[in-house]
Parts: sequence; structure tokens; C-alpha cells
Amino acid sequence: MKLKITRGDKVITAILYENPTTRDFIAQLPLTVDMEDFAGKEKIFYPPKKLSTTERKAVSDPKIGDINVYAPWGNIAIFYGSYSGSRDLIRIGKITEGMDAFNVTGTVKNVYFELVEQ
Repeated sequence: MKLKITRGDKVITAILYENPTTRDFIAQLPLTVDMEDFAGKEKIFYPPKKLSTTERKAVSDPKIGDINVYAPWGNIAIFYGSYSGSRDLIRIGKITEGMDAFNVTGTVKNVYFELVEQ
């Protein structure tokens, strides 16, 4: 599955992984959100409805561009900086192009997520 993320005139593409959490996310698309900066390493937002966290697994090697759900809080996080692992992350996707759009200071407004045909 392919995800298109639009931030102003920037287009970011990502692939989505097959799992229950991803399916819950897809069911809420299209979606426009503001993404807050967290710890100078990730942009986060809370989806309108909680996502499934039944397949939580330890993510020991998060990478820049990973799209994860942090199970305890229910937020979606896109990592743009180095980060250590956590047993509370669920990987739902990976940015494949345009990652620089998130490597900015502060909140990123009006970010549009939509599923696209492959």
C-alpha cells in the first residue's frame, strides 16, 4: 500500500505495512492534521479514533522515516531524528521520498494523508 502525504507544496510518499494498526489508520483516511514536534526527533499527531495495538512488538532499531504508533499514548509518529528502540512502538510504514519536509523546527500545519493506487 502506498501513502501520499502533502505538506503545502511538498509531496511525501510512503509505503504502509500490513497489520491491524495500519488497517485502522487507513480506515480514517483521508485525514488532515497538524503535527507537533516531539523531543526534536519526531513529528506526532493523534488520529481521530484510537488505533489497534494488539500486534505491539519491540522496535529495537527505529530509523529516520519510520512511521510508528506509540501504543501507550495512541499517537502516530514520523521519526526525523535518531531514536532509541521501544517495546511500545508499532511500525505502520516508512517514508520513501520527501523526508526533508518533516525535518523542520516546530509544528507542521495542515498535513494531508491519503491512500493512493500503486
